[in-house]
Amino acid sequence: MKKKLIQFTKVVIAIILLAIITITGAYLWPTSTLQPPESFEKTIIKNVNVVDVVTGEVVADQFVLIEQSRIIKIDTAQMTAFDDALVIDGKGKYLIPGLWDMHTHSNQHSEWLHHPLYIANGITGVRDMSGQLKEKDSYWVGSKERLQWNKDLENNTKVTPRYILQSSYQMDGEKAIPEDAPDFFKLQKPSQVDSLLQFYKKEEVDFIKVYQQLPKDTYKALALKAPQYGLHLAGHKPMFLSLEEAVNLGQRSFEHGRIFMYECFPETDSLKNPDHWKAYFSKSKAKIVQQFDSVQAKALMRLMQQKNAYWTPTLQTLKFEANAHKNEFTDNENLKYVTKVRKQLWWKYDTDHNKEKNLESEGTSVSEQFFEASKKQVRMANSMGVPIMAGTDVTDSYVFAGFRLHDELYELTSAGLTNLEALQSATMVPATYSNAIEDYGTIEIGKKADLVLLDKNPLQDINNTKSINGVLLNGVYYDEEKLTELKEFTEIAAGSFHFNVKTFLSLLNSPLIRVQFAD
Repeated sequence: MKKKLIQFTKVVIAIILLAIITITGAYLWPTSTLQPPESFEKTIIKNVNVVDVVTGEVVADQFVLIEQSRIIKIDTAQMTAFDDALVIDGKGKYLIPGLWDMHTHSNQHSEWLHHPLYIANGITGVRDMSGQLKEKDSYWVGSKERLQWNKDLENNTKVTPRYILQSSYQMDGEKAIPEDAPDFFKLQKPSQVDSLLQFYKKEEVDFIKVYQQLPKDTYKALALKAPQYGLHLAGHKPMFLSLEEAVNLGQRSFEHGRIFMYECFPETDSLKNPDHWKAYFSKSKAKIVQQFDSVQAKALMRLMQQKNAYWTPTLQTLKFEANAHKNEFTDNENLKYVTKVRKQLWWKYDTDHNKEKNLESEGTSVSEQFFEASKKQVRMANSMGVPIMAGTDVTDSYVFAGFRLHDELYELTSAGLTNLEALQSATMVPATYSNAIEDYGTIEIGKKADLVLLDKNPLQDINNTKSINGVLLNGVYYDEEKLTELKEFTEIAAGSFHFNVKTFLSLLNSPLIRVQFAD
């Protein structure tokens, strides 16, 4: 008996050691890297149809000259091909500005899992709505990483989109912050606001990401003081004050498709109680949709238009909740670009939870009603002049980096935007919001050469934004072959054992992730 116990112990120890060696080896295994294409001093796109996203006109057979990273000339006259120039045949193709995704979440693995897919899908700019606290996080990235990626883009040393505006970590009150973090991050009282703003100003952050459960008095202090530091507020509609108050206090963008449903039904004050708003929302979703007050919603939309407050509906998040029980939605070919760790630890739970809720009742589920109601509100808001920005909420469940922006553009047109307005929501509108319209958002002389070459006209069918023939990012050309390489690179990374180990350990070691899951 003793010999058997000793032998069993040895086997267990051997298995544990083998597991430790395997995991350590996988964690230390070097990750492959992508090389960007060669850069040219001059690039000529000949005979291309240029899409004017301001007017909706298509100017045929244009020659576009790019020197380094900027557009120097646009003309009908044929240009002389310089010896050192790259010449791109644009005959029969359509040139649009690079697309921007204005609601994403990047992490320490985005160089492998997100950046290649953004560029392969014609997305040249992203607004990251995540951040860090004082310490570097093992999972989330902050302004330092994103600003370095921007430098890498300018130097053409890495494959990366342009990171537009830099975000703080999400400010959601005391429960969203690890206990050992400096108290000012917890924002329990207005007196902590200056310390927070001073910190993020030094971190070269552009805006404070506000979340749902930020205390009302602290939010007000934050909104009033942020402009003094050259910062603005963007993010969720805070639960404990009205949308009218948040707009009047100067929040510049509001995220997700529920903001008007939170406000426009008879019992809206019940959602502003910090003690039980979550429980009330969970049991009252059907009532919120059925008793929606469109008159009140139009008044709020009019206010947003007057105050120039932007809305990023991220319809993909509500679309997921509405379709989590449908195999035709969940059996998506793009799952190959997502790590098994994320699919099993994050997305599976989210999918199963929403699937169960959707199957509880016969007929149309409440989540489906929410999705359709949010699209009607997008149509209403757009008609009243609320500036709409396209965003997807990468890395939320079934929000595939790059691919889902095209789905978002389609849903925006399904909601009532024209094809031109949908294009504008991912080009000139976000560039205007970001105070970057002088450099981006349209195709004009002097602007940055962030461009997408399409095989088909997106003004005829918004789905034609998927017909990508090539992408110019900072003047560097990614042809069809390179775009295929980008997708294959991410597919290999996502499916590899060593990369899944790295992902798991980064999640496990992140105090910010632990707090998020606990909440």
